[in-house]
Amino acid sequence: MKKASQTSSSHDHQHGHNHDHDHEGSELSDIDLRVRALESLLIDKGYVDPAALDALIETYETKVGPRNGVRVVAKAWHDPAYKKWLLEDATAAIASLGYTGRQGEHMVVVANTPEEHNIVVCTLCSCYPWPVLGLPPAWYKSAPYRSRSVIDPRGVLKDFGVELPSETKITVWDSTAEIRYLVLPMRPAGTEGWTEDALAELITRNSMIGCDIARTPAQLATMKEG
Repeated sequence: MKKASQTSSSHDHQHGHNHDHDHEGSELSDIDLRVRALESLLIDKGYVDPAALDALIETYETKVGPRNGVRVVAKAWHDPAYKKWLLEDATAAIASLGYTGRQGEHMVVVANTPEEHNIVVCTLCSCYPWPVLGLPPAWYKSAPYRSRSVIDPRGVLKDFGVELPSETKITVWDSTAEIRYLVLPMRPAGTEGWTEDALAELITRNSMIGCDIARTPAQLATMKEG
């Protein structure tokens, strides 16, 4: 298991990597360009059915996607026994909801607290828990995010609009081909008695990566009004 811990003045990075692997930008990276060229070639040669490829992408973007992770977090917030199980054996607890598959065989869930905030990165490539979060966003795969998350995680969080108290420790978890991480955000105040479905509306993809915090009830109300 690999992590880096940072307070306001220092950080510490630990690793354990064996991989198969831009903040958001408008230009495609060299790798993206090569992938697109290869995709076009395979389609032209008849080796790949574009409809099947589109269906696969659609599955991970809309059917798998972050909504699975949202259900995991909402259940953990709502059910203390499930939360305990999730933190002790994330792979089994997540699988109990039917979320399994490639890139999610070995899961670890780390919980945010008032004293510690967790953020997930893959410093060497783009390891990401597909079964619960779907396909990784472009910025997660970018070199700036992968390097700055370790060197200056507080600055990265600020770029995402998150400013934590100076005394809050920031721990950076480095995903590997063996282990994928999911952040359990703190449950917002004022949600006592809420159902799982109601709680789910407060959870964002970025909060499960650690680059954001969960929406507050007031923020959700404002979104709905807009």
